[in-house]
Amino acid sequence: MPLLRLHKVSLAFGHRALLDSVDLDIYGGERVCLVGRNGEGKSSLMRVLSGEVVPDDGECWIRPGMRVAYLAQEIGMDSNDTVFDVVAAGLPGLGKLLADYHHTATELEHSNHAETLQRLSELQQALEAANGWQLEQQVEMILSRLGLDSDAVFHSLSGGWRRRVMLARALVCEPDVLLLDEPTNHLDIEAITWLEEFMLDYSGALLFISHDRAFVRRLSTRIIELDRGLLSSWPGSYDEYVRRKAEQLDIEARHNALFDKKLSQEEAWIRQGIKARRTRNEGRVRALQALRQEHRQRRRRSGTARLSLDGGELSGKLVFEAESVSLSFAEHRVISNFSTTILRGDRVGIIGPNGAGKTTLIKLLLGELQPDQGQLRRGTRQQVAYFDQQREQLDANKSVMDNVADGSQHVLVNGRDRHVASYLRDFLFPAERLQSPVSTLSGGERNRLLLARLFAKPANLLVMDEPTNDLDVETLELLEELLMEYQGTLLLVSHDRAFLDNVVTSTLVFEGEGIIGEYVGGYSDWLQHKTAASKPDGGNADNKPAVKATPAQVALERPKKLSYKEQRELQALPAKIEQLEAEQAQLQAAIGDPGFYQQSHEQVNGVLERLQVVEAQLEDCYGRWEWLESGVENRSADNR
Repeated sequence: MPLLRLHKVSLAFGHRALLDSVDLDIYGGERVCLVGRNGEGKSSLMRVLSGEVVPDDGECWIRPGMRVAYLAQEIGMDSNDTVFDVVAAGLPGLGKLLADYHHTATELEHSNHAETLQRLSELQQALEAANGWQLEQQVEMILSRLGLDSDAVFHSLSGGWRRRVMLARALVCEPDVLLLDEPTNHLDIEAITWLEEFMLDYSGALLFISHDRAFVRRLSTRIIELDRGLLSSWPGSYDEYVRRKAEQLDIEARHNALFDKKLSQEEAWIRQGIKARRTRNEGRVRALQALRQEHRQRRRRSGTARLSLDGGELSGKLVFEAESVSLSFAEHRVISNFSTTILRGDRVGIIGPNGAGKTTLIKLLLGELQPDQGQLRRGTRQQVAYFDQQREQLDANKSVMDNVADGSQHVLVNGRDRHVASYLRDFLFPAERLQSPVSTLSGGERNRLLLARLFAKPANLLVMDEPTNDLDVETLELLEELLMEYQGTLLLVSHDRAFLDNVVTSTLVFEGEGIIGEYVGGYSDWLQHKTAASKPDGGNADNKPAVKATPAQVALERPKKLSYKEQRELQALPAKIEQLEAEQAQLQAAIGDPGFYQQSHEQVNGVLERLQVVEAQLEDCYGRWEWLESGVENRSADNR
């Protein structure tokens, strides 16, 4: 017998049906993942199951006596209560009693009044009578596991920490049915791993929405997909669902192609005129009308985003170089004695707990913050695109269109002038949404809009701070492919383990007390090193010590001081580079001419070979310029 059942449930907003007479059964011990494209109605289905939304038609049944807890995707609550109070409120009946006891015990630490002692004694008796001590331990355990400060005020917390608190509130009552909408959003990897372990031991039924593929692969025992208003069940693993779903879509596409071909033939037949309307053909006419009706009722899948990114001009070979850099805020050391070298084309992942300083490290590298100690060098010709996790670059009061085009009707993308409506269509924004204020968009839509804003401009240094939150899996995979083909330099902060593994080539890991380790590979490679290092022999399977990656070395050793000749060379380099860049532009313009390849073979090869020579000379000049400039900086430092 199921714990929860939907029978013929329908729900529509406006003219669009999110749920079209759907059925669903959830049984005890199941861990079901609800998947679907952004905007399909997954969160609406969760609200129906939690009782927040009443469906237009059908029945939502929960077995009597079952406890249901729900964690929403957006945290709308704001409160002056402490974290302990908010979490304890998840315990029906005893939550208020536990909160009163917690406050009274805290008050007693600062005063020893007889009234306070009497009040504490009364609360203790009430808790003993209701077996409340076990529940208090339950609250304390959940707070500890999620790293929450019980005395912190809820409204003073950031969005990520508020989400942790609400997750703790949903978990604390040990519900029979637990509904989680994007539970891993804004959680760090350590908290996500703990949540996985907690859910694996969870005895009740779990229904969750997540786009974290590693999380889904480890937890789910069944996949439920919401696609064009209909629910379908896919028993087995997530990877098995992906394979079988691709086969189903292929069959659907072939069926639709055959249907459309038949409809086209019948439409051509009916246009023959009176011959098609003879009495003996009336059945065929009725069949055509039925085909037309079926075609009108067909719901097509929403399109796939088309992402592209202009890598801009080449940056200098050296992008960042840090030598013994440290940074503190008051007494808190955020970064301690950090050294690294990041070269053009590197794809670097940044991993660490929430609050460790990942965003601070990015701001330090970009020059928004200055180190307390050490030297930090930045390369030349950097075009930076910065995706911030708070989406502060978006103006919530402006329309979707104005956030990308700043009041214009056109944007310049990859050197081509495009109408902003056409460009935003690539990011799945229909024409009717272009004038909508950003404040009305969902989290996934805001992320896509910020990507559209960033990708409209050339960038050879892409900095992405938590770009994967709220994106559906299809868009995530497209973004992965784009970043893997990106020729510029990437700095990526993410808690999505699969995304890190697929995209980055090295990782910077916050290891506590401001120490940042550097490792080759993605998250799994770092985890393997960490596991090997924790073994008694401190090595890997072959008893060889796991080696931490050393910072990449610049090709040429930096000079300490410049000779007179080198100083003259440094002064002459800008003019030489300008001359070479002008020739490069002329050659590229000639190659871009439609008649270029109509010339003789010798002329074409001559221009192409000259372009290669100029580009090689430019690269040498840029490298030489950086090398000589570093000598000037070192000499200035020595003089100080």
